[in-house]
Amino acid sequence: MDATSLFKTEKVSRILLKMAPPVMLAQLIQALYNIVDSLFVGRYSESGLTALSIIYPVQLLMIALAVGTGVGINTVMAAKLGMNDRTAARSYAGVGAPIALVLWLVFALAGYAVMPAYARMSTDSPAVMADVIRYGRIVCVFSFGLFLESVWTKVLQAEGDMKTPMTAQILGAVTNIVLDPLLIFGLFGLPELGIGGAAAATVAGQIVAALVVMKKGFYTSPERTVYLHHVKKIFRLGIPNMLMQSAYTFYILGLNLILATFSDQAVTALGLYYKWQTFFFIPLGAMQTCIVPIVSFNYAAGDVERCKKTLSAAVLFGFGLMAVGTLCFEGIPGALLRTFTTDETVIGIGRTGFRIIGLSFLPMVTSLIFPAFFQAVGYGLKSSLLTVFRTVVLFVPLGFLFSRLGLQWFWLTFPVTEVLTSLLGILFYGQFLRRPYGKAG
Repeated sequence: MDATSLFKTEKVSRILLKMAPPVMLAQLIQALYNIVDSLFVGRYSESGLTALSIIYPVQLLMIALAVGTGVGINTVMAAKLGMNDRTAARSYAGVGAPIALVLWLVFALAGYAVMPAYARMSTDSPAVMADVIRYGRIVCVFSFGLFLESVWTKVLQAEGDMKTPMTAQILGAVTNIVLDPLLIFGLFGLPELGIGGAAAATVAGQIVAALVVMKKGFYTSPERTVYLHHVKKIFRLGIPNMLMQSAYTFYILGLNLILATFSDQAVTALGLYYKWQTFFFIPLGAMQTCIVPIVSFNYAAGDVERCKKTLSAAVLFGFGLMAVGTLCFEGIPGALLRTFTTDETVIGIGRTGFRIIGLSFLPMVTSLIFPAFFQAVGYGLKSSLLTVFRTVVLFVPLGFLFSRLGLQWFWLTFPVTEVLTSLLGILFYGQFLRRPYGKAG
């Protein structure tokens, strides 16, 4: 079944059940290799585990730029396919690789230059600083695989191909998982690289994934005369997603700095939460990924009812699946933490934090699905406002205010933020329903 038949006529729940499992499996593998990365580094050194928590916002920023660009291409391609204009869709796909390479070059140069200052800003420990600089420079300079794979994956997803990206993610993750212990500990005669080995394994996995999606996702570059127009449209549609993801960078950095006033162990506990969060948020991430081309296609085709059904189905699926994460965070926080560390201070801090944060999982479904929906229907302003409200207006300021009451109060930042963001999303959705084809905003 081609994309037109799939997005236009198939039952929405069946589309999501068809599209989501490959995406979820790919993201599951991604989560596993992030977890394995931290698992091996944690066994190698506690300073390395703290360094991974500190460098995490930088990795999120790279992902935000890469995936956001891909989402912009994905959205406009889905709209063109909805209007049965395949030539235009291929033209937009053709500018993906050049954009990705330019973004990689900029990020590689900037990341290499600022990494020492970033390390000094984040910790006073010389050992942690050295690990941050070493790991950070490697993943920034060799990030071309990440940028190319993200763009080509979104091209394929716009065409309804979820299997090839899934295969790419699996092979990339397996590469990372296999290389991690070999390069970190220097097994089988290989050099013992420590945290540098973890970084090398990460970029190797990204390059393998890019090579897999390149065969189907690469399109010949269009005429230079269309580049300015295409790039403007791609970034106009992709910027909300970039803001949504890059905002995570800044709010996690802000939360790290707040927790650093208590201890490095508190920073490590937050970092371990984000490792497990990635794992448990797979269903939600899959819903976000899957609804964008479906909603964009049907909105361009004038079928608002189908857009509404897609949103409802995604939210219901998200609630059901995210309940599993809530149960785990409430019931076995100690076991989750002990997977990575034996530091009783980290475990004690994290046990309290995990249980409070677990209360935020269900309201987070709507706080994250709404921005993806508004992005898909071209309401970029509403999508961006929700993201800014959540990550800039609420997260860091609330984190600072709650932290003044003590470390245990700090964790309330998460459920309070998600509830308030969901309420604003519901308000915006009501406005959309009253004027679905009014002036986009």
